[in-house]
Amino acid sequence: MTEQTGKTEQVEQTGRTEQTGKTEQTERAGKKLGSSEKIALTPATHTAPPAKFSHGVRKGNILQVAGQVGFLPAEPGKPPVPAGPTLREQTLRTFANVEAILREGGASWDDVLMIRVYLTEVEHFAEMNEIYNAYFADLTVAPAARTTVYVGLPPGLLIEIDALAVLD
Repeated sequence: MTEQTGKTEQVEQTGRTEQTGKTEQTERAGKKLGSSEKIALTPATHTAPPAKFSHGVRKGNILQVAGQVGFLPAEPGKPPVPAGPTLREQTLRTFANVEAILREGGASWDDVLMIRVYLTEVEHFAEMNEIYNAYFADLTVAPAARTTVYVGLPPGLLIEIDALAVLD
């Protein structure tokens, strides 16, 4: 796991976080990112996973982000809370949660090759595409993407997103 420092600011229009200032990565427990050892990633904004899985895993230059949902940042001793009842609120929070894991592993959206989106309602496709297009408007090369309808999310959750990144 790495620890990163730097300023983060929220861009109002899209909800996308941008990294400003210098980011420093430090080693923990003798493990250095980029090695061939498999490293579990759990940012400070996330609770421990509820079962034996990781929020993200990095091995060498490959980083897989597990399915993330629109939970607000974790508060010790409190159960996870959705960002809100709307698809927009949950999608922007889900993107922020995926981005937190990417950053924890030393990656950014520019390193993402594939995004998989799972919606609970087919009626949400158009709205999600609108949010997605605005959020990623500044990317030079958009990642490949797959969106499907999945009805197995806990009640109240509308979207889940996972991502695969490859770092230089």
